[in-house]
Amino acid sequence: MVHSRRGWTRAAATILVCSLPLLAQEPAPGRGGRGGNSSESTRVFLGLGPAPDREAAKKGDPLFAQNCAGCHGDKGRGGQAPSLVRSVLVLHDEKGTEIGPLVHNGRPQAGMPAFPNLTQDELYSLSQYIHLQVELVANRGSYGATYSGVRSQVTGDARQGEEFFNGAGGCGKCHSITGDLAHIGTRIPQAAALRSRFLWPATPGPAVAKVTLASGETVTGKIRKLSDFDVILADAAGNVHYWPRREVRVELEDPLAAHRALLAKYTDADIHNLTAYLVTLK
Repeated sequence: MVHSRRGWTRAAATILVCSLPLLAQEPAPGRGGRGGNSSESTRVFLGLGPAPDREAAKKGDPLFAQNCAGCHGDKGRGGQAPSLVRSVLVLHDEKGTEIGPLVHNGRPQAGMPAFPNLTQDELYSLSQYIHLQVELVANRGSYGATYSGVRSQVTGDARQGEEFFNGAGGCGKCHSITGDLAHIGTRIPQAAALRSRFLWPATPGPAVAKVTLASGETVTGKIRKLSDFDVILADAAGNVHYWPRREVRVELEDPLAAHRALLAKYTDADIHNLTAYLVTLK
């Protein structure tokens, strides 16, 4: 089914949200968490809207675990149902105005049940818990970059950083210190800039995906929109296709997948040791 080209703003928002790195640990208090200038500017830059109500989010935690985690995964990272930290609807929500009605009424045609027994206060708390997860995901990059307390300071061990690069980090599988990373320490001499480059590299253009239909037919192209409920994709010939998300399987081709996976695994020592090593590559 081919539709006209539309929804550019929401499509751009979708690509933005899809670029957020996944997170398995959250910023410790006083180490770049919300309220610090760096993480606050990150949230504003990503267009995440008002900061979440953390007291309400605490109340929303058990509500999410009881009603949502079974499908959307622990902390909304995705499971049987899509990740909520990458949801366009969540990105556009403020104070539960989008999330609340959807949870209350459900979307049966998309396989999402209704939760009519949740009160307005509970729906609000649930929305704030979800927004908090999005913010924690976004702030992982600034957390690693500001942990030393001095953004320009190199505090790691270059030798251990080299071992991580060639070993546990797997960096050498895709990068070469005589190729794409040659003289990186000269080209990007600032430690903070280097940390940001490998923690949160720029997404190289529109996301590419393979969509598999129920018939087994596949269509590959650039994502125009990818939400919890809809997929819009432009194929190589320029034809734009639309499908309900529940009717197809979507496989994103993510060239930054290895970087995103590492975000959940880095220790702070790994981050600073790797930075110290890259600085030496003059």
